[in-house]
Formats: sequence, structure tokens, C-alpha cells
Amino acid sequence: MEQGFMQTVEMERYARQLKLLGEDGQKALKEATVMIAGIGGLGGTAAIYLAAAGIGRLILTHEGKILLPDLNRQILMDSDHLGEERMSTAIRHLQRLNPEVEIEGYNAKIEGGNAKPWVEKADIVIDARYDFPERYELNRVCVEAGKPMVEAAMYGYEISLTTMVPGETPCLECLYPGNQPQWEPFGFPVLGATSGIAGCLAALEAVKWITRVGTTYTGIMHRFNSLDFTTYSVRLTRNPNCACCGEGGKP
Repeated sequence: MEQGFMQTVEMERYARQLKLLGEDGQKALKEATVMIAGIGGLGGTAAIYLAAAGIGRLILTHEGKILLPDLNRQILMDSDHLGEERMSTAIRHLQRLNPEVEIEGYNAKIEGGNAKPWVEKADIVIDARYDFPERYELNRVCVEAGKPMVEAAMYGYEISLTTMVPGETPCLECLYPGNQPQWEPFGFPVLGATSGIAGCLAALEAVKWITRVGTTYTGIMHRFNSLDFTTYSVRLTRNPNCACCGEGGKP
């Protein structure tokens, strides 16, 4: 590593994790860009821990305003800003946590190809959206751009996590082909601690990918039940006829 990469304040801020990642790992984080689609209970938690870890840039997307039912889990939001735009509040909170992190925030859903420039700037993407239409769209853009995507989801007490690498692992449509039923956008059951665990796992997966420390869940789906802490993992197989990443998806 070149001399003088880390300033004294950085050495102090990241002292505890430098024992795990080393200076090379910390440098990799500082130079990396992570896009997080959705900054609710899952994505917001991932954003907090990536900012705290010293990621260089975050690209965040989430539409809408802060609602009272959000506050049992969306820890980037607060009661003082009810009715205000989610994104501006989230950015302020993250900047207070770590002012060295560059943040781009967009008050937008993933639709109509709008994610293409955001995905292309990212080293890795975290999918934390709540419905399949946006997840399918983000998956398609990541496949076209050749960018890895951490697919993290939760429902009730259940968490699932896998990392998808275009051309190497199954994509989202390999796993869930066709149009899946619309998720209840404002009615599915959520306990904040469960979505927080899912967000921490997604952030850890991105850190491992960027720093090359540890083993990621590429090609493996990990399931975790936060009620009784039972876990299992299954190996995933690509669908050669997938409409998105297989022969069926080629023009």
C-alpha cells in the first residue's frame, strides 16, 4: 500500500476493524461504491454499517415520505421528520455518522431503466426492495452491467440471503421465474430487529466481497429464522433457459 493512505483520524476511527481487514481491506472499502436499492428496515441498516465501516460512496434509492408505521424498523428515519422525504432524512443521518462517506440519494423507485447509471457506478449492489417488480428490474440491470448483487429479503421472522454474480451464479429470475405475486407494500409483517439482522448480513456480504476477506454466499441461498435461530443453506443452479441471464434472455 502506498505510504500515507490512512490519515491519523482514519487510523483511530477504524482501529478495531483494521485488526480484521488490514490496511489493504480498509483501502478497498474507501475506494468502493455500493448501491443500495431501498433504505427501509433492511437497506437502511445495511447503509448505516457500510457508512460506519468507511465505504467510499453510497448510492441510495427509495421513494416517498416517512410514515408512522415505518418507525418500528426504519432506523434512518425519526419522529421529528414524519411526512418529509425519506431520502433527505436518511442522508443527513448517515453524514452525521460518518461525514467522510460520499452519498448520492435518489427519491425514486427502480423502474423504467432508471437504475442503469447507478448500477454502472457501483462495485456491488444490495437489493433491499420490498416487491418483485423492482427486484426483477434491478436484477436485469445488474445482469446487463455485469455487477454482483446481494439479494437480501425478509418476511415475518424469515431471512434469506445470496450473492448473485452475472455469468457465474443464478440470477433472481433463475430462482423465481415468471411474475411473482405482488407483495403487500404496506402490510407485510415486520419486526424491526429481524429486518436489522438481514441488513447487517447484507452489509457484511458487501464488505466481504469488496475486501476479499472471508467467503461470500455466491451461488448459495442462506435462510435464517430469527424466531428460533434455525439456519440452513442450499446450493443454487443457474437456469440455462432463464429469460434474463440464460440463452432465453439473449436477443
